[in-house]
Amino acid sequence: MAEAVLGRVGGPAFDVRSAGTHPGAVNPLTLRALSEIGIDWSARTFKVVGEFLDEPFDYVITVCDQAREACPVFPGGRVRLPLGFRGPGAAPAAPGTDDQRLAVFRRVRDEISAQMAPFAERAGRVEPHEDAASLPDA
Repeated sequence: MAEAVLGRVGGPAFDVRSAGTHPGAVNPLTLRALSEIGIDWSARTFKVVGEFLDEPFDYVITVCDQAREACPVFPGGRVRLPLGFRGPGAAPAAPGTDDQRLAVFRRVRDEISAQMAPFAERAGRVEPHEDAASLPDA
């Protein structure tokens, strides 16, 4: 979700890529939650974090504590930014009916959206070599 949202709010100024720590398919509820805000992610495939280890990145963003702990060090990553959303990794395992589970995906989507837009604005003005702590509200 973070890749989709940041790609949308950051526009062409951002080359956004994402990957997970555990291979799997993109969850249909992720696709549904994104489609509700006008993002068609149906053609995307799940990527594994190891695919990107040799690539240079200005920012390496982790979206939850589990991802932060499991994420390898990217030698080309200039700033590592743990955003700590409430449970995006747990959303696929959310209990309940499809409607209840979709509500969890919507919450996660909205939390990601609330942080990605300000990050994209700040990152466009901050030199990538600066420490992530210098980004306000990071």
